[in-house]
Amino acid sequence: MQKITHVNATSIEGAVSALGSGAAVIAGGTDLYGSLKAMTFPDPPTKLVNIKTIPDMDYIREEGGVLKIGALAKLTDIYKSSVVQSKYSSLAEAAHKVGTPQLRNMGTIGGNLCQNVRCWYYRAEHNDFFCLRKGGPICYLAIGNNERHSAILGASGCFAVCPSDVAIPLTALNATLVTTQRSISIADFYEVLDNVLEPDEIITEVQVPEPAAGTQQVFVKWAWRKAIDFAEASVATAITVSGGNVTDARIVLGGVSPVPYRATAAEDAIKGKAITESLAETAGAEAVKDAIALSHNKYKIQIAKTIVKRALLS
Repeated sequence: MQKITHVNATSIEGAVSALGSGAAVIAGGTDLYGSLKAMTFPDPPTKLVNIKTIPDMDYIREEGGVLKIGALAKLTDIYKSSVVQSKYSSLAEAAHKVGTPQLRNMGTIGGNLCQNVRCWYYRAEHNDFFCLRKGGPICYLAIGNNERHSAILGASGCFAVCPSDVAIPLTALNATLVTTQRSISIADFYEVLDNVLEPDEIITEVQVPEPAAGTQQVFVKWAWRKAIDFAEASVATAITVSGGNVTDARIVLGGVSPVPYRATAAEDAIKGKAITESLAETAGAEAVKDAIALSHNKYKIQIAKTIVKRALLS
C-alpha cells in the first residue's frame, strides 16, 4: 500500500498552506475514498488535507437576498432547510436526489460540485485505461461501451458527463462559487476535462441570488435506478411568468454533457409565450436539436427531450 499523509486542517488558511504537489482535499470522502480504494488514479495523492475539521463551514443562511451555503453543508441539511425548500426548491430536490440517505448524510455541497466523473473507463480499477482525462491519448468512452455516463451535447475529446446533481439547479439559479482566491460564476466553473480550480484553491461558499417574483423552479432526474444511480439525464428550470407569459427562462440539462448544459434554444422557444403542452414539446425538441449520439446512447436524446417537456408542464 502507498503511504498517505493525513492532515486535519483547522482553518482555511491552514488547509491552503497544506496543499501542494501530491495533495488532495477531502471532506465527506464519498467520492475520493472509492477512487483510492480502487486505485484508479495514475498518480494517486500522497497527502489528504481534511477540511471537515474546519469549524463553521456548514452554514445555510440568507443574507441580503442571497442564499449562502458553506462548502461543508451536508446534502441532507440542504434538502431539509426550510429556506431552501421554500425559495430554492429545485436545489432542495436535487440534493434529495443524490445517492442514498447515507451518502447524503456524509456528502457536502462542495464535494458534490467537485467530484470526478463516473465514466467506467476513467474509474476502472488499477488505472486499466489511461484515458484522455488522465493525460492519455484517447477517450475510451467515445469508442467503447458508452451506454452510461456519456455525452450527447457539448463534448469535445472526452465524452464523460458532469456527475453533479446540485450543479444543474445551481446553474439554472445563476449561482456563484466563492473560493479561497476568487468568485466564479458556476457557468464558468466546469470545463470538458475538469473544473477551473487551481491545485491550492478550495471552494468555501456557494451563493445563490433569490429568484425573481413569479419564478417557478423544477428539477427532474432520470436514472436507471431511482436510488444510488447518477443521472443519465436531468433538467433544472427557472421560469419567470408574468401575466401568463414567460418573461425569463433558464433551462439547464445535466447528465448529457461534460458541463451543465444551458439549453438556450429551448429558452428562446418559450419566452414571451404562455406554456402549453405543444410549446413544451417544441422546447424539448429545441433543447436537444444539436445532440449527437454515440454508438450506444441514442436513447438519451429522447429522455432529455421528454424531461424538458415534463419540467415545463409541472
